[in-house]
Amino acid sequence: MTTTEEATTAALLRFATAGSVDDGKSTLVGRLLHDSKSVLADQLEAVERVSASRGQDAPDLALLTDGLRAEREQGITIDVAHRYFATPRRRFILADTPGHVQYTRNMVTGASTAELTVVLVDARNGVVEQTRRHAAIAALLRVPHVVLAVNKMDLVDYAEPVFAAIAEEFTSYASSLGIGNVVVIPVSALAGDNVVEPSAHMDWYGGPTLLEHLESVPVGGDPSGDPVRFPVQYVIRPQSADHPDYRGYAGQLASGVLLVGDTVTVLPCGRTTTVAAIDALGEETAIAWAPQSVTVRLADDIDVCRGDLIAARGPAPLPTRSIEAHVCHLNERPLRAGDKVLLKHTSRTVRALVKDISYRIDIDTLQRRADIEALQVNDIGRVVLRLAEPLAVDGYADNRRTGSFLLIDGDDGTTLTAGMVGEAPGPAGADGDGPARRTNQE
Repeated sequence: MTTTEEATTAALLRFATAGSVDDGKSTLVGRLLHDSKSVLADQLEAVERVSASRGQDAPDLALLTDGLRAEREQGITIDVAHRYFATPRRRFILADTPGHVQYTRNMVTGASTAELTVVLVDARNGVVEQTRRHAAIAALLRVPHVVLAVNKMDLVDYAEPVFAAIAEEFTSYASSLGIGNVVVIPVSALAGDNVVEPSAHMDWYGGPTLLEHLESVPVGGDPSGDPVRFPVQYVIRPQSADHPDYRGYAGQLASGVLLVGDTVTVLPCGRTTTVAAIDALGEETAIAWAPQSVTVRLADDIDVCRGDLIAARGPAPLPTRSIEAHVCHLNERPLRAGDKVLLKHTSRTVRALVKDISYRIDIDTLQRRADIEALQVNDIGRVVLRLAEPLAVDGYADNRRTGSFLLIDGDDGTTLTAGMVGEAPGPAGADGDGPARRTNQE
């Protein structure tokens, strides 16, 4: 990888916002876009027109992200609003997620690929149940960086003791979830304090503004040290006169750096071969790195199909038909032991049985409640799954792409549950059974 390519990768930050309803997430995002000069003139004019029609003296910056008509009419965020913007120091992909409890599942969607999560709290209300739920989801998804933005400081007279009490409560809770480092920033999204520009009202705060932190937090990393994981999405066999023997395997490299000549293992069959060629954008290349989409050609004629996993650089995951995982249930339909579902892992979908629901995590106490019959919507818990076919899965802590999966209703195709192979947030052994472990073989 060239220096330019490494710099480009490192310059992109994916982050998500979360928090309880009316904490001001959309206003914060709007302020961030507005003050960083990332709003087009026609967008700002449209917001000014809508704000004026409502009798507001100043533009309602929340309208910059609440794009759905239903959101604008209700004044709330329903869907995940993605925004793309850039500053001279970094490019950003932002996911503004809903605050309402019934849309908590959308926070899982928005934060699943994020490298940083901004959790907002209203300085008047402090840490509430939804704040703790969002922190638990960030821990479950192993988001590398967490920021607590204590918003609406202007409504508590910019009082440092109010900020300090909230910061202490949240960081203590986050620590119990296993989140080691939380950056806490006092802001007023409405007035613009500490969002892009430093606040003139809080001289007691000596830390960065939100944008300064977003621009400087380390992200990206070097993919060359990661094990290679290449889920096969499509088998290419043109069988044309120009390419009579061509056989390539197309997909997106989930992790690592793949080189021509590398020894690889095809899973779940376990056959070993070498990489004969790599095609990217119609041209041969000697190297590919995550998250590039490429076509891989192998030296040996192996039966490889969609859903197979090509692995290299380190030990390959052992195929298994039994998975223990922690999940966030996303559907109004409860998930019960004995349910037959479809499990989607990278590019492969297999039939599965919910063999057991071990426990649900109490968001307030982090205790593991074993006396439950089902997981309800927004519940976080542990399940044991029996698969009809073996899958090669990593632990989620090791690889967010190949350690995650979805459970799907086989009848109507709706998504039921998001799963992560590995330990749950919270102190290990809180209920005496210790952390969950992955079962490699039966």
